[in-house]
Amino acid sequence: MTRLDGKVGVVTGAASGIGRGIARRFVAEGASIVGSDVDAAGLDALASELGERFVASPGDVTVEDDQVALFATAVDRFGRVDIAVANAGTGHFAPIVDHDLADWKRVIDLCLTGVMLTMKHAGRAMTARGDGGSGGSIIAMASLNAVQPAGGMAAYCSSKAAVAMLAQVAAMELGPRGIRVNAIGPGLVQTNLTAPMWSLPGLVEEFVENTTVGRFAQPEDVADLALFLASDESTFVTGGLHLVDGGAHTKRYPNLLAGLTP
Repeated sequence: MTRLDGKVGVVTGAASGIGRGIARRFVAEGASIVGSDVDAAGLDALASELGERFVASPGDVTVEDDQVALFATAVDRFGRVDIAVANAGTGHFAPIVDHDLADWKRVIDLCLTGVMLTMKHAGRAMTARGDGGSGGSIIAMASLNAVQPAGGMAAYCSSKAAVAMLAQVAAMELGPRGIRVNAIGPGLVQTNLTAPMWSLPGLVEEFVENTTVGRFAQPEDVADLALFLASDESTFVTGGLHLVDGGAHTKRYPNLLAGLTP
């Protein structure tokens, strides 16, 4: 028996990176998963890999109709929703004085509003499950940058700090329905989204130096924590921001603005 046997989950941003790692791990642990992403081809590739217990539902988390369709697909295919992972996100780098408003809105919309919409529709689906029950686990992807500022990342840091608070509010509101809500705060994870960091001389080495364990993370490191929060092993855990950062919060964030400011 595996840790998520019989459970049904939704994972946003599932086509690559952390979301793909979580979807893979959940299916391996017995869950049936509906994955969402704007990258339909990436979802199709994952569906081919994972088989009948993974269903692709392409969509944009910032579009509420797409979120409605995502959860409807989970209920139609598998009967209910027990787990939701609000993982889709993006970043942008610019000093505040040079920050384009459109880029600010894009990051806030995807990293915060999209998470809120996932929580909204997960809460609704978990309250009226197909088996007549209620309850479940919602997991929001925050970041080390929810608690540790980084120069040039105002929109990202602000949105991730807001996600951590949103998880607390949702935990308060949804707890009486048997729904737990937690946020995960990864440090540097090697994904397609963070790939540009590996092209900058010395930057990844500085990230590693600023951990206490001497390495960066892989998506599987985050998936391990998500699995715990999704499983019945964490039924008394809610409202928290759980860092998976190799201890980086005890040190300092690399100076990404070095060389850009006078």
